[in-house]
Amino acid sequence: MPYDRQKAVQYARKWALKRNPAYANFNSMGGDCTNFISQCLFAGVGVMNYKKDVGWYYNSLSDRSAAWSGVEYLHRFLVSNKEAGPYAEELPIESVTVGDIIQLSFNGSRFAHSLFVTKLTGDPANTRHILVTTHTFDSLDRPLSSYSYQKSRLLHIAGVN
Repeated sequence: MPYDRQKAVQYARKWALKRNPAYANFNSMGGDCTNFISQCLFAGVGVMNYKKDVGWYYNSLSDRSAAWSGVEYLHRFLVSNKEAGPYAEELPIESVTVGDIIQLSFNGSRFAHSLFVTKLTGDPANTRHILVTTHTFDSLDRPLSSYSYQKSRLLHIAGVN
């Protein structure tokens, strides 16, 4: 099943600066970034993985997987998923595509922020500007270069099971 990047980006643009009432707001629980990224991803895949403890799903605040709203858990789910739902490859940042996910480490050891790629400008062979959309510090088409971080990783959404 293909990943509908256009639907995922449309969702990101619609909800970037506000909250979808169908989902809890995680700002007071450590941040809403990965919850928002999961919502965008779900808009483009339409399939959740309800496997207890290691899946990726959201029914309510009290009935959700850790991967839905946790940076490291989402990474682990996406790079290892062989069952229902999306899966990803960790690739060099130069391989970025609209609809992919970038995660940032501010201290160089722990990844703590998730961003959704909504636009690419410039020449990929020369200087490419990656624009991201996210929650917690709500942003729409913010340049990745405006963030101060020590490490980043690209999660290229490769498909949907």
